[in-house]
Amino acid sequence: MEHVIVGLSGGVDSAVAAALLVEQGYSAEGLFMKNWEGDSQYCTSEKDYKDALQVCDSLGIPLRSVNFSREYWDKVFKHFLDEYRAGRTPNPDILCNTEIKFKAFLDYAIELGADKIATGHYARILKSGELLKLARGTDQNKDQSYFLYGLNQDQLSRAFFPIGDWEKTTVRQKARELGFNNYYKKDSTGICFIGERHFKEFLQRYLPAQPGDIITQEGKPVGQHEGLMYYTMGQRQGLGIGGGHGTLEKPWYVLDKKMEKNILIVGQGHDHPDLYHRSLSCSHVHWITGKIPKSETLSAKIRYRAQDAPCRIETTAEQSVSVVFEKPQFAIAPGQSIVFYEHDICLGGAVIDSRWN
Repeated sequence: MEHVIVGLSGGVDSAVAAALLVEQGYSAEGLFMKNWEGDSQYCTSEKDYKDALQVCDSLGIPLRSVNFSREYWDKVFKHFLDEYRAGRTPNPDILCNTEIKFKAFLDYAIELGADKIATGHYARILKSGELLKLARGTDQNKDQSYFLYGLNQDQLSRAFFPIGDWEKTTVRQKARELGFNNYYKKDSTGICFIGERHFKEFLQRYLPAQPGDIITQEGKPVGQHEGLMYYTMGQRQGLGIGGGHGTLEKPWYVLDKKMEKNILIVGQGHDHPDLYHRSLSCSHVHWITGKIPKSETLSAKIRYRAQDAPCRIETTAEQSVSVVFEKPQFAIAPGQSIVFYEHDICLGGAVIDSRWN
C-alpha cells in the first residue's frame, strides 16, 4: 500500500483530493504548510489550518503542520521583489510549485517515509512509454497545468493530482456530501501563500515607490504614475489619466516602461498597434521531458488566462529561445511565463524577456 502525503491548504480542492485517495485505499495523511510569516488580516493560515484539520478528522487521517517560510522567502519572494524592482511582471505561483510544493514539501514528505505526494491541482499525469506527460485538467476553466510547467520527470513520478479529471462543481458537491466545512469556500486568489491584499500598499513595504511621468509615444505628458512597478503591459485600469487628453472615446493602455528614465508610455485604444507583438524572446527554458519538442502543432499561452495561440520555436541558446506566433498577441509582458502545449499536453515553458514585431 503506497503511503501518500496530501498537501492540505484548507481549501476544497485539496480536501477532496485527500478524500479520493482514502477512498481508493491509499495510506494517506495530510500536511499543512505555513509559508508566510505575516499579518493575519490577510494571511488566513489559522482559519485554513482549522479547515484542514476538520477534513482530516472527517477522513480519519492524521494532519501534520510544517513551516516553510524561510524557503518561501529565499526561493520565491526575493525573486518576486527583484522582478518588480526591474519593472517586470512575475508569476510567483509558478515558483511556489517548483520550489515549495514540489521541492521543499516533496523532500520533507520523502523524509517522513512517503512514496508520493498529492495536491489539489486541476491537472493530469499521463504515462507515455517511459515518459510522464503533464496534461490539462478536465475542467478547462480551472486547468492549472500552466503553473506546473516547471516540473520534471522525477517530480511527476512522485505526484498525484486526484481531482485532475473532475469539474469544480463536482468537487464542491463531493465536499458537501462528505460534510467538509469548506465546501462553499471561495477559491484562493492574490499572491501565492500571502493572500489577498491591497497590492500597492503591500509592495511599498519592500520597494520604495518612485513616481514619474506618464507620456504618449509622441512625448506628450498626460499624467503621473505612482511607480513603474505597479503597472504591466496592456494595463487599462488605474492609470489616472483624466479627460482632455487624446481621443475621449478610447481608453488608455500601458504600452511600455522606460526604467532608466522612470517613464510610463501609454496609448489609446485596445487596437493600438504597440499593444500587439508576434515575436518574443524568453529564458530559463524548461521542458518537462528534458528535450525540446519537435511538434508541428505547437501552441502557447503568454499568461494564465490567455488563449492558446499557434506558434513556432526558434532556438537561440541552450536556456534561451525565441518564439514567433502566427498572429500578434496582446500585451506580452516581460517577467510573465510563456507555456507551450501540444493539444492537451503541457510541454514546458520559459520566462518572457522581451517582445518585438
